[in-house]
Amino acid sequence: MNQDERFKEFKTYYEKELKENGIVGSSFVFLKDRRIQFEDFYGSANLEKNQPVEENTIYHWASNTKPFTGIAIMQLRDRGLLKLDDPVVKYLPELRKVHDPFGEIDAITIRMLMNHSGGFRNPTFPYKKGKDWEPFEPTKYSQVEAMLPFTEILFKPGSRFSYSNLGIVFLGQIIERLTGDDYEVYVDKNILRPLEMYRSYFDATPYHLLKYRSHSYYLENGVRTTGRFDADSGITVSNSGLNSPLPDMIKYLNFLVGDESKKETYDLILKRASLEEMFRQTIPAPLDANGNGGFTTGVGLNFFIDERDGETYYGHGGDQNGFISYIEFNPQKRTASILVFNTNIILPDGTPPEKDMVARLRKAVRVLHRSF
Repeated sequence: MNQDERFKEFKTYYEKELKENGIVGSSFVFLKDRRIQFEDFYGSANLEKNQPVEENTIYHWASNTKPFTGIAIMQLRDRGLLKLDDPVVKYLPELRKVHDPFGEIDAITIRMLMNHSGGFRNPTFPYKKGKDWEPFEPTKYSQVEAMLPFTEILFKPGSRFSYSNLGIVFLGQIIERLTGDDYEVYVDKNILRPLEMYRSYFDATPYHLLKYRSHSYYLENGVRTTGRFDADSGITVSNSGLNSPLPDMIKYLNFLVGDESKKETYDLILKRASLEEMFRQTIPAPLDANGNGGFTTGVGLNFFIDERDGETYYGHGGDQNGFISYIEFNPQKRTASILVFNTNIILPDGTPPEKDMVARLRKAVRVLHRSF
């Protein structure tokens, strides 16, 4: 089977799964050597206005924001403003209010926040009950800070992986305090604009891009509901605030894979050696960013790693407010893919992977990677 036939077969399977499972809208792109080999745009970005998904549809990327935060931290490291093994309290002294039953809070380092081994809880604000009147996320850092005396470290820092959104919020605070910029401003100036990601932004959609912004949806027991439009990630912007169209995310993905012809530009953002440092496994991780097994064996610095069958894949996932996304790349094969949905199918806890449409599609995408 040649590659054209493989992509045709994938398209048939992909769109069949989306239709049968009630997905409102989705996009997929596959790249080899920075060139688009196949892309597909399915369904609606806005059901109410009958707006189709197309190339410039803007999705919310949720936790796929986290690698941008990691890149920003590495930039500051390379500029001599911090060390990865510095105690977090050196920059955020208020964390001394946190209860650490395993020793001194000074043991928690920036590196541990980047690889989710610091021992912090996962929810940034675990007091939400899911009511419509509640803020989507805490809007001010003072709300997080007020809860620090009631926060406990859950395991010996550095001993194991446990995904933590709160830890990435602290990384965002470090970026702001060292640079004097809001997180969004810093990332825009130092990552998005140098990569020419001009239609990418955080939280509220600018007026001139509103017509491209996808709505989001939930499906539970066959009932569809609509997610919040332009939800404000508040103080959690550093772990979930990014919105972007596929062409911009492709530019980011090509930066991750690498391109000798753009080395000078890319090195001004982050030198290749520093980027590859982020790809090196630091601790085993059986679950990915979305809490799913079967696609992850470890975590580097803000990137997940999957080593199996003699191949290594890197990437991250996102799952928030009805949007689900997976970015994956293999620098050795020079292949990369993006899979994103504007619909979240809520499944019961313990649902086996074969019953999960997203898991099935991810396996099909992995087959495409292996075919090169």
